[in-house]
Amino acid sequence: MPTLPSRSAGETTKLLSTNIKTQLSKFKLSYSTSLFPSNLINAFSKTPTTTASAPAAAAVKTIQIEEETPSQNSNCNKSKKAIAAAKLINTKPWAAPLESRLSTALTPLSQTVFFQTLRRIKTPSNALRFFNWAQSSGFTHNHHSYFIMLQILGRARHLNPARNFLFSIPKKSNNTVPLTDKFFNSLIRSYGDAGLYQESLKIFQVMKSMAVSPSTVTFNSLFSILLKRGRMGMVFELYNEMLKTYGAKPDSYTFNVLIRGLCMNSSVDEAFRMFKEMEKFDCKPDLITYNTIVDGLCRTGKVSIARNVVTGLFKKCDDLRPNVVTYTTLIRGYCGKREIEEALDVFREMIGGGITPNEITCNTLIQGLCESRKFDMIKEVLRECGRTIVPDTCTFNTMMNAHCNSGNLEEALIFFEKMKEMNVKRDSATYSVIIRALCEKGSFEKAEELLDELFGEEILLRGDNCTPIIAAYNPIFNYLCTNGKTKKAERVFRQLMKRGTHDPIAFETLIFGQCKEGNFQDAHKLLILMLRRDFLPSVKIYESLIDGLLKKKEANLAHDTLEKMLRSKYIPRASKFHGVLMELVEKEYAKESADLMGLMLEKEIRPNVNLSTDVVRVLFKNCMNDKAFEILTSLYGNSYVVNMEELVSFLCGGGKLVEAGEVLVFCLKNDQIVDLGLFDRVVTSLCKGGKALEGFRVYYELLEKDVRQSLGCIEDLRNALVDQGKLTEADFVAKRMK
Repeated sequence: MPTLPSRSAGETTKLLSTNIKTQLSKFKLSYSTSLFPSNLINAFSKTPTTTASAPAAAAVKTIQIEEETPSQNSNCNKSKKAIAAAKLINTKPWAAPLESRLSTALTPLSQTVFFQTLRRIKTPSNALRFFNWAQSSGFTHNHHSYFIMLQILGRARHLNPARNFLFSIPKKSNNTVPLTDKFFNSLIRSYGDAGLYQESLKIFQVMKSMAVSPSTVTFNSLFSILLKRGRMGMVFELYNEMLKTYGAKPDSYTFNVLIRGLCMNSSVDEAFRMFKEMEKFDCKPDLITYNTIVDGLCRTGKVSIARNVVTGLFKKCDDLRPNVVTYTTLIRGYCGKREIEEALDVFREMIGGGITPNEITCNTLIQGLCESRKFDMIKEVLRECGRTIVPDTCTFNTMMNAHCNSGNLEEALIFFEKMKEMNVKRDSATYSVIIRALCEKGSFEKAEELLDELFGEEILLRGDNCTPIIAAYNPIFNYLCTNGKTKKAERVFRQLMKRGTHDPIAFETLIFGQCKEGNFQDAHKLLILMLRRDFLPSVKIYESLIDGLLKKKEANLAHDTLEKMLRSKYIPRASKFHGVLMELVEKEYAKESADLMGLMLEKEIRPNVNLSTDVVRVLFKNCMNDKAFEILTSLYGNSYVVNMEELVSFLCGGGKLVEAGEVLVFCLKNDQIVDLGLFDRVVTSLCKGGKALEGFRVYYELLEKDVRQSLGCIEDLRNALVDQGKLTEADFVAKRMK
């Protein structure tokens, strides 16, 4: 490749714009890619389709018309019925009138119409209603229909309904459709796609507990999910379980997943060990395997070794040859090390070997040239790539990113506007680059405008190859949350979560924002989402949320947050325990108050006397006597006390005389000093209430402590015992009166 005269970044911009206009007149944009493609293999998996010429297409259409049969007419009618039914379901509320119209239109319901209708329904909840309606209308579901319904719920991230649906299949089908690994595999993947790897593992455990043997596909799914989260220890445990417990035989896909995951986690040596283990299981490495090894080596900076592997591939395998993925991976590796001449050398070797570069090859090399500030070489690369490729979204993203990194925001904005002018699709990477750069320059209002556009057009929800990176949006999230616009930030954040991307900093920013704006319930919901994704909130997050929930009198949510804080291995300050407990007592949440008091004693958090008394009082008030005495026993066992006189007075005032007597007996047994007049009051009240025997018990415990009650009280006790036929006890009292 000849060396071109040096050009400025501005000249390169003009050249690129001119080149793109020329190319767009010749080529159709095939598909867009992300700024930093995370999976080259997946990105290259689609091959361009060839469009038939107009005459050929017309000929095909003519033949089809001539060969139509009654069967085809029947299928056409079924499709029309399905389209009409789906339109009804998508536009009308689900109610009796809709079911009546469906019964008229679809009875009898065939398998073809059912599946075509189900796939056209837009919302998963309506799809499930249609599924249930079909069954109630006499349609017999089979293994396939249950599986399709489960897939619809899982892919739409309706994960709780999907889980409930899975476990309802045996009952719904009258045990005609057994739960196989295929059903569980689908749900495991759905949870994994949502970033909830712990839930995937829970489904795996349930699967085993139901005696459904995991298959190789099951383990492959789990390997892929866990390796994305860097959980290599778990992967090796599962791999051993796969071989030793279930005897599932790994296949080529298993090894490709493991090798790729290990390489992504910088464990290239372990990846090579897996590579060698393939032979033991009669699994022959394919081009994906070699490309994965090359990718792993490049990621760890061992690009020269990776190139030797590629060279060895030519010599070792006659049926395997490096492809565009192989060469693009090497180019990316060299560009990452800023060894641009070597990258260009691989590029020339690739073209010389008859392998056509694609969009990602071009964009990877352009990115490397931009980062090395070799703008003068970009036109030559575009000329080589432009024979078959139109510069696409990624090309623009790369140039914009280079300008932003160089502090040249104005040039980046020119490219951003040029994309709209030339009808090149903007993806999430496009917006993230510009929004972040605007925030760094302090142009937050313009950044907010673009964020509104991003949300309104649902760009983050597009199923393209661009995986959004939440961290890129953190500056604008921080700005919005600081300026009372947390709800707007959360709307965008939830779109990002639907794509399975998460970031702990973004979670904390939003939680603080919601707390600052007084939306503590919303902040608590975000905390739950954060914990479900295995992120650890900071102490400040927990304390801010607890304080806010207490101000809003949200006792249960504050209690739940405190418990979550403890499960996160933090020890809250004593004031947080006391604050939450006071609110629980005030709301008279008896069970929760007792649980928290027990937790405080376990953690050696000292409760004050008044609070301890209030907890026991609430328990007695809610007839939880056993729990009240359990708490009393624990308090006194830890050398804490309650205000017994206040507690007994409360019990007497509420007519709980028996409980008052039992508390006094507890006092005597624990050497708690109580005013003697209180004993007289309780004994007298018990006698008047027909509970002389309970009064006698209090009297007896006083005698054991050598404490004498007033004579009038003792006389009342003796008389009450006689009146109630307790003569032995009455005689005992009479003898002590002499």
